[in-house]
Amino acid sequence: MPLVVQFTGTRQVGVADEPSPPLGAGQVRIATWYSGISAGTELTAYRGSNPYLTKTWDAGARLFVDGSPSFSYPVSGWGYQEVGQVTEAAPDVSSPRVGDVVYGIWGHRAESVVPAAIAAHRLLPEGVSPLHGVFARVGAIALNAVLAADVHLGEHLAVFGQGVIGLLATRLTTLNGGTVTAVEGMADRAALASRFGAAQAVRPNVAGGAAAEVRRVTDGVGADTAIELSGNYRALHEAVRSVRPAGRVVAAGFYQGEGDGLRLGEEFHHNRVEIVASQIGGTPGALGDRWNHDRLLRVFMSLVADGRMGVGPLVSHVVPVTEVASAFALLDERPAEALQVVLRFPAAPE
Repeated sequence: MPLVVQFTGTRQVGVADEPSPPLGAGQVRIATWYSGISAGTELTAYRGSNPYLTKTWDAGARLFVDGSPSFSYPVSGWGYQEVGQVTEAAPDVSSPRVGDVVYGIWGHRAESVVPAAIAAHRLLPEGVSPLHGVFARVGAIALNAVLAADVHLGEHLAVFGQGVIGLLATRLTTLNGGTVTAVEGMADRAALASRFGAAQAVRPNVAGGAAAEVRRVTDGVGADTAIELSGNYRALHEAVRSVRPAGRVVAAGFYQGEGDGLRLGEEFHHNRVEIVASQIGGTPGALGDRWNHDRLLRVFMSLVADGRMGVGPLVSHVVPVTEVASAFALLDERPAEALQVVLRFPAAPE
């Protein structure tokens, strides 16, 4: 039976068997080759801090409310960075064809059945390594944050957090004409930020905070915009402090629990700072119907295909899916040692 990654409790993860899904009209079967682990969202499932595990998500009201959790352990197939090969197509499907390699979102599972109409728009561009296809979704998240930042040529941006998505956002901002100051406490990631286009990197734990460093490199005026991707409330507070009056902060991290360290009565209030949320469930409202999730994916993968977005340096570990427990322990306990950790499934080519 096909394998699936399953969270069975807090900091408990492994693989289990699941039935092979039937193939219906208009569908294709995909054998997974690679699946990337999100060090943000998925760690909230691993650590038990994700709100879906403690509250009910009322989709109609768009509110989290007290009640039975929307998800409870065991949770199977969490994941959204997959690449695989079409192994079977329903008789009424003309595209994609058997043998095509596609990227998409079907979770950490060895096999999935997905609508052909979706998979047909997720063909891996020619010349792109299948391993690099796992970056489509995280690239879309980074691009969505940069669109929310509304970067203009000549503007200065501070990008807080230089994990995978932060590094991608740094590169996308520079491609868009902005100058980036990267804020990162891990030395290796700060060094990598310069390779992705940052003009300089500053540490968050300096005297006066990261905001003081951002203001120092901007001649005291502050950044035009900050993008916060670490998911840390204190970093969000520093992002607010780092921008000039009437500046914008894009809050794109997945913040957990209550907002320790976020003091909205200080710079946020006195400098009239705008905070906007960026979440992959929607594109910035000001862009209207011009942008959607499909376009985010296609644009990002086109940048990978034409060489303007080199994602290879972000892959730090490729591990067999059967070693998923050690992969999550690494990301949880020793984050400085890893960036993009990728699970390799048995069907992946040698």
